[in-house]
Amino acid sequence: MKFGEHEYTGTLAGEIREIALPLCQAENFELVRVECVSGDKEKMVRVYVDKSGGVFLDDCVCLSRQLGDLIDIHLERIGSYRLEVSSPGPDRPLNTKEDFHRFAGERVKIKTYEAVEGQKKFIGILEKINDDSVVIAVDDKKVEIADLMISKAMLAGR
Repeated sequence: MKFGEHEYTGTLAGEIREIALPLCQAENFELVRVECVSGDKEKMVRVYVDKSGGVFLDDCVCLSRQLGDLIDIHLERIGSYRLEVSSPGPDRPLNTKEDFHRFAGERVKIKTYEAVEGQKKFIGILEKINDDSVVIAVDDKKVEIADLMISKAMLAGR
């Protein structure tokens, strides 16, 4: 299960993700998300990373310097840009089945493509991860949501 992977296909964010992924792996970071936003004068490139024990300012500075050099070498056409490397924060996206397993028992927000039990937005405790669905406790009931129905999932603050 990889939610939102299609958003990278054929995009600048996808190209940067391809450059950033080997660097993050070599430095023992998890690449959580890449965002590119066009501004008036320059692009904003945001790279969110995580690691066991947390992400510190020195980590972000080190990765930013290395990734900036790699982007400059491999994506000359990018033009002027500003690079930000940071932790995903308390609302960390859940992108893979492994993310769901890792954060079982945590409070999550899930948005679905279509209504499930009459709604498309859920906030609850991630209770169970099945082969093709997840179960969250919302108020006093359990809601099972098929993986294919999930459009966005994230932690709901730690």
